[in-house]
Amino acid sequence: MFLRRKSSGEPVRKLCRDLETLGYYLAGETADFGNEVYKAVKAFQMQNVDSSGRPLVVDGIAGPLTLAAIIRRIAGDPPKNAGTTDNHALPPSGGGSSTVRGALTAALGEIAAGAGEVGGNNRGPFVRKYLNGLAPEGSSWCAGFISWCFSQPGQQMPFKYTVGARDVLAQLKKKGFVVKPTLADPPLPGDVIVWWRGSPSGWQGHVGLVLD
Repeated sequence: MFLRRKSSGEPVRKLCRDLETLGYYLAGETADFGNEVYKAVKAFQMQNVDSSGRPLVVDGIAGPLTLAAIIRRIAGDPPKNAGTTDNHALPPSGGGSSTVRGALTAALGEIAAGAGEVGGNNRGPFVRKYLNGLAPEGSSWCAGFISWCFSQPGQQMPFKYTVGARDVLAQLKKKGFVVKPTLADPPLPGDVIVWWRGSPSGWQGHVGLVLD
């Protein structure tokens, strides 16, 4: 079964109830898969994995893997997400410079501290910290997180603090830092990676740090 935008009926109602139980959906039960349900599904996908331990695809579509992950969480399985420390360690070769290695260390420290959303999509004390007053709580925080990691004491940031993923990309492009990874030249630990959303020329994006 796949639940997505324009889906409707009792399965959507159940999805809302389950996501509300897990703290991802706060807009009230509905039979229509609208924007709030879509955002709640994406928020869940960002912080959970499938039965094999692989990150869920963050597409806002509640397919078999996402629905199974929701069932496991409802059953009481602990979340395996950015708040876990299993298999998260600084690679021996990670961070070719002290700045990059420092950013990775900061990111792993936040993971160990249980960084993530609290009380709803894009909400909570961690989110407010990363947004750094540049955007209101409820805004996307991936770029804020990366900026925060690079802004820690003693490090010179390779870009100005920002809460825009595309802005990170634009700033790094201006400095000639941007390369397109290939199989012969894959990304390395500590590299900043930016994805486009919607269209390559649009404003939406997502950003993260390569760990291994």
